[in-house]
Amino acid sequence: MSEQTGGQARLRVIVADDQAAVREPLAAVLGLAEDIDVVAAAADGAEVLAAVAAGPVDVVLMDLRMPVLDGIETTRRLTEEHPEVAVVVLTTFADDDSILGALGAGARGYLTKNAGRQDITRAIRAAGAGQSVLDREVQNRLLATARAKAAPAPGEASRQPLPDDLTPREREVLTLIGQGLSNRGIAEQLFISEATVKTHINNLFAKAHIRDRADAVRRAIAAGLA
Repeated sequence: MSEQTGGQARLRVIVADDQAAVREPLAAVLGLAEDIDVVAAAADGAEVLAAVAAGPVDVVLMDLRMPVLDGIETTRRLTEEHPEVAVVVLTTFADDDSILGALGAGARGYLTKNAGRQDITRAIRAAGAGQSVLDREVQNRLLATARAKAAPAPGEASRQPLPDDLTPREREVLTLIGQGLSNRGIAEQLFISEATVKTHINNLFAKAHIRDRADAVRRAIAAGLA
């Protein structure tokens, strides 16, 4: 659990990137946030695992292409050995293999390096709170892949039902997730707060047994909502 300093929860974060020119400035910038402590900077996956073992750690901001142990395998090991540690991927790669590999390994967020400081800190905070944040480009790739996979074979039903107890608002939220909107985008679209959006998402995920945001996109498409 994150530390409390002056009544405010502080997230303990590891920044992992094999390039010092990226890793060090990023760690310095994140360290300026009032609620983030950068407790380690790692050049490869092995250093990440060692730093987590020395812990405690709440979130790892993870590059994918690193020597010794890459980001996907490191994420998989963290998910298995330290499920309390959330992983947010920050990478230049937005291809299907990288996205699906990272999310399948247990990453809670996925950003490209075009993301700004506010986007990165928002994703870290969301991951620390058990939420998922995906870059818009990543969401679009997931949508395209999910639509292709969700296309029914000849003779198969074209829709997969959702639980009957979903509220109209929860269906709206699922529809907007399926369209690739972030929590902020959903809040603006529905004229509600981001906190309310998170509540609807938590209820929706619990009722429909949805694992994460990528799974929500697939379910929205399969149900004909996106």
